[in-house]
Amino acid sequence: MLVLVVGLVLFLGVHSTRVFADDWRTATVAKVGARPFKGAYSVVSLAGFALIVWGYGLARQQPVALWAPPPVGMRHAASFLTLLAFILIAAAYVPHNEIKHRLHHPMVLGVKAWALAHLLANNTLADLVLFGSFLLWAVLDFRSARKRDRDTDTVYVKGNVKGTAITVVVGVAAWAVFAFWLHRVLIGVQPLGMGA
Repeated sequence: MLVLVVGLVLFLGVHSTRVFADDWRTATVAKVGARPFKGAYSVVSLAGFALIVWGYGLARQQPVALWAPPPVGMRHAASFLTLLAFILIAAAYVPHNEIKHRLHHPMVLGVKAWALAHLLANNTLADLVLFGSFLLWAVLDFRSARKRDRDTDTVYVKGNVKGTAITVVVGVAAWAVFAFWLHRVLIGVQPLGMGA
């Protein structure tokens, strides 16, 4: 569990500089330059991510159940929430979509939906630590981002039907690939489809 916690501290820590130390982040970027800052940020993020994957894998070998396995209905709720998460994450990247125009920070909302889905569908200490940490981070990050938007009077470009439709199609397609195939390959668990 220690490896998982260290990974989360590194990964979520560097992703929280705008939440807890935005002035320091701005001053550091101004002092060392954007590229060196992004380089160091990326190295620490990758190290944290690697430790999260390794630590979660280690924790799954000796799971500590905190409550009874969730009912099957929770798997259906988790599937819906992860579908929503994939659409929201796609909205962060597909240009001219109305989802981003209205929600402003769909990536962070996608992380919220993903984390909540996995908390509903799982019952171990490692799941609580991993997905609970991401959910808490996403709540704090979204609040911070919306405050920055208000402070700077940020205006988001209005979306159109084409951009929004592409966003939904990309999100649904990515979700289907992950839910029916890639989740089993990468995580070792088949959430949907044969053997689920």
